Amino acid sequence: MHAMNRLASVLATGALLLSACGKGADAPAPASDGHAHAPGTHDHDHAPTDDHGHGPTVELGQSQHGGHTVRASRDGELKPGGEAPIDVWITGGEPIAAVRFWIGTEDGSGALKAKAALERDNWHTHAEVPEPLPAGSKLWVEIESTTGTIVLAGFDLKA
Repeated sequence: MHAMNRLASVLATGALLLSACGKGADAPAPASDGHAHAPGTHDHDHAPTDDHGHGPTVELGQSQHGGHTVRASRDGELKPGGEAPIDVWITGGEPIAAVRFWIGTEDGSGALKAKAALERDNWHTHAEVPEPLPAGSKLWVEIESTTGTIVLAGFDLKA
């Protein structure tokens, strides 16, 4: 009986500490978090107007590539030398091993490829915007399947 009282006391203390910290599920993220997420750790939903300070969402379109349906968006203004928060939703096709994004030319010349992390139902990362931004630049999405097949999709930046 003594062990059960101790367990109840520990559980009650833990519940009290958690409720007193003021950082429940609805608490805003700290301003300094930079909105970075390790793979599989994006544990909060975004309201349609929640831009994490990145600016308004710009839908870049949807297309079919290698059996996948790929839809892309970016947040905020594109600034050469800065970075652009990118979200991509991929359905269908072969199972995915990795997704990479870059902004620039199709061959990736002068661009830095960024490996995206799977959040809930989308792939997310911040892609570097080259300076200078080459004429005709696009968002490029490279989808690597678990079998090693590479599919490339390009989206107008709508800048």
